[in-house]
Amino acid sequence: MSGLRRRTVLAVGAGTLAAGWGAVPAAATSPASKSLTHPETALRPYFRWWWPDGLVDPAEIRREVDQIAAAGFGGAEIAAVHHSVRDKAALDTAGHGWGTAAWTRGVEAALDQAARRGITIDLTIGPSWPAAVPTITPDHPAAVHELAHGVAPVAAGAVFDGPVPAAVAAPAAGVTRQTLIAVQAVRVDPANATRKETGLATDSVTDLTALVADGRLTWTAPADGDHLLFAYWQRGSGQEPESGPHTSPDAFVVDHFSAAGTQAVIDFWEARLLTPRVRALLRRAGGSLFEDSIELETAALNWTPAVLTEFQRRRGYDLRPYLAAVVRVKESTVYAFDAATSRRVRADYWQTLSDLFTAHHFAPLTRWAHSLGLTFRAQPYGLETDAISVAAVIDVPEGESLGFKNLDDYRCLAGGRDMGGRELLSCEAGAYQGGAYNTTWKRLLRTMGGAYAAGLNQTAFHGFSYATAPGADWPGFAAFTPYSGGIGYAESWGPRQPSWRHAPDVAAYLGRVHLAGRIGVNRIDAAVFRQKGYTKTGIGASWFTSDGVPSGWTHQMISAPLLALPSATVRDGRLAPDGPAYRVLLVETDLFSGGVATLDLPSARRILALARKGLPVVLLGDWSAATVPGRATGDEDTTLRALLAELTALPRVRTVAVRTEVGAALAGLGLRPAVSYARSSTLLHGHREERGVDYYYLVNGKHAETVKPPVAAIDHDVTLHRASRRSVPYRIDPWTGEREPIAHYTADGDRVTIRVALQPGESSIVVLDAPGPHRHVTATTADRVLVRGRDLVLRAATAGSYTATLDDGRTVSRRIGDVPAPIPLTRWSLRVADWQPGSSAAETLTVTHALDLSGLRPWTEIPQLADVSGIGRYATTVDVPACAGAYLSLGEVFDTARVTVNGHAVAVSLLNPVVDVGPHLRRGRNTIEVEVTTTLNNRLRVADPGVYGVASRQAYGLTGPVTLIPYGEARV
Repeated sequence: MSGLRRRTVLAVGAGTLAAGWGAVPAAATSPASKSLTHPETALRPYFRWWWPDGLVDPAEIRREVDQIAAAGFGGAEIAAVHHSVRDKAALDTAGHGWGTAAWTRGVEAALDQAARRGITIDLTIGPSWPAAVPTITPDHPAAVHELAHGVAPVAAGAVFDGPVPAAVAAPAAGVTRQTLIAVQAVRVDPANATRKETGLATDSVTDLTALVADGRLTWTAPADGDHLLFAYWQRGSGQEPESGPHTSPDAFVVDHFSAAGTQAVIDFWEARLLTPRVRALLRRAGGSLFEDSIELETAALNWTPAVLTEFQRRRGYDLRPYLAAVVRVKESTVYAFDAATSRRVRADYWQTLSDLFTAHHFAPLTRWAHSLGLTFRAQPYGLETDAISVAAVIDVPEGESLGFKNLDDYRCLAGGRDMGGRELLSCEAGAYQGGAYNTTWKRLLRTMGGAYAAGLNQTAFHGFSYATAPGADWPGFAAFTPYSGGIGYAESWGPRQPSWRHAPDVAAYLGRVHLAGRIGVNRIDAAVFRQKGYTKTGIGASWFTSDGVPSGWTHQMISAPLLALPSATVRDGRLAPDGPAYRVLLVETDLFSGGVATLDLPSARRILALARKGLPVVLLGDWSAATVPGRATGDEDTTLRALLAELTALPRVRTVAVRTEVGAALAGLGLRPAVSYARSSTLLHGHREERGVDYYYLVNGKHAETVKPPVAAIDHDVTLHRASRRSVPYRIDPWTGEREPIAHYTADGDRVTIRVALQPGESSIVVLDAPGPHRHVTATTADRVLVRGRDLVLRAATAGSYTATLDDGRTVSRRIGDVPAPIPLTRWSLRVADWQPGSSAAETLTVTHALDLSGLRPWTEIPQLADVSGIGRYATTVDVPACAGAYLSLGEVFDTARVTVNGHAVAVSLLNPVVDVGPHLRRGRNTIEVEVTTTLNNRLRVADPGVYGVASRQAYGLTGPVTLIPYGEARV
């Protein structure tokens, strides 16, 4: 389930799972251990499900629901997206467009089948993006608006006599009406010019609106300098949803800043889409209503008809005299008053739009979704508005791996989510440009691993395409490929992909990772205050991003509205103690306005109150001449400086001049992170706590897909905070859900130190909970220490004497006898199911190739397999001498793999394919099989060379070296 129903299940599941992770012995079975082994549907990832509008067959829709459910995923989000369709007319928008009866029949089939299969279906609130409906025109009051400006130069003392200037940017097709808002004359002042902006004299604005008659103006410029004559035109922007048309008549984007725009969406759904059957089915299988990218693109300035009135009410002054500083051409300002005035008026303008965005769009859509028994999920960024605060208002904020430049973009939304008491942070994952049919699950997991440490706990894969559409070629319709004639965006997952055979392994893995990010409450070391709550910027937090994270610190960004939430209290020196429990608040200067020291008065007062209650605060920069962000209408700047003087005089407040001094300030306050290590590391982590039990998600990750050099393997000590001094560490394998006690660690007060070794992208889950009946070692020369019953067992890959220091201080020595040398596995039989185009776009044929290999090498180096995509099954036999057991190291594997030993399936990590096969080996002859899968890239290169011929061959297969590594054991 998802949505409101999903949250109810999780509220129950979290308590059950806490008991399972915290108290159930590894060998025991319970609802908790079963959930870890087979994570419940609500925890699993789901897909963007792209439809060619309503040109779908309900029977095929049911089949695809079955395919998603059978592969172990949690559901799908129906989206009308078809960028790849060349001839849009073939989609028949009149009969099969978005919102038609045909679309509704498809939705009913999807919801009904999802209810039968126990998964959920989300619905986007319009075709493609942004939100749009076919019941408005570009001139409609509910349609998206822009403010365009016209300009004419008037020399000093010259006479202007003619029509008021027409808009510089021509109106979009379909826009037939415009309203003149104001006409002004402004003197040119080169002293205020910037590299891209014409300078204007701040005190020279003359309102000429009353002089306009029948669209004409006669005016004589003063002799004190050259002037510009401005006309400001309010009009519809005419924006349509991406890659349309999707409807008949055409849909147009709604005004996201007005109640009318949002009501147009609600009214259309209530009147046309929410049939009694759909309403009933949504209650059974519906999850969220979703709004995709809010890309309000305009040739001029984003606008709404009520903005002048709202600006006056909210900011306390008239915007009209400053319009020249806020108007835009192609998203860039073109005129400027003095720097301070321009900066502060622009801040006020976008703050007003941000307020309206939340009040008139996000909040009412959230309430409406609740009335349907659903939640509201959205990507609340893309404009210069406060996405951080919106994440505290909507049910499920969502980011995207394509647009987010680093983990701080996720941390912005996570800050709003946690301060607002929300549970989920979702992500549109895996939309790699040029990645169509060449993206691997391994790449996806490496990309996303760090995001789960930054607070992500729900994944929407990009994506799953409906089977076919007009003009589609093999292997079927794909929403984003071809794209402009070339290889498009990743990815169309599903049975058309050979790797789909192993997709259940990925779905279960991520279900466990999601669980680690949902249980209990999130715990974060530091809150970083942002004057502007933007995200999707890639701008990190001062010191924490560059120096704090590599040494173990965690942080989130918060913005001004979050400090007014009920959660913004202090107890025991922590902000939001029942939520993220931040240990310190860092107040940066405004990184989006050139580092100006600015703070709004309500926030200054709240921060002062929090600091008086014991919250440590660090101010970064020179705050001696601080100003409020917007245009001061009184003595606000003086008041702010007085408040900051009181703040900096408090004993738990520090001011540092530069970023590099933040670490010393934290140390001076006696603060340290919940997780620490002695050296800089690529280890990232998330920390959650429930009823005195600590849960740590650990991953060897990176901040962004483009980070270079690549992440290397890590192997070092990690010190973890524990809520209870009795807690001991347990490790949970996210690939299997199996839990084992960690037998080698040290403990000191509220800290536990363990050894962490992870390959790039690899993750682990560590739980600190009540101790079991076993002892532990604090040091050993053996490779590993295991708990077996009440005993400790030393394990090593070579014979010899090994010591272990026990937790009571005793040191014992044990000998491990003969251990066979590692056994290279070089001779294999290989059977390949070669996937090829069938007689239709959605049909795949398979041809079998059988080979005997004397050595492992990529398929591209095997003539019969050079252009083959599909599934390969490797098999070998090996004689194993007597030993305690052995590890199987697969070496290099192109993407996914499954292993069987003597017929027993053994789970294998995609990111570190080394598995303990000891329990399944027998002395003498053993059969080992490895099944691998591929992308479709190599076959499409030759099957569809016009699109995919430019791609390079991928090195498919098991290339090894594959080695069986015996080990010996000795009981302590």
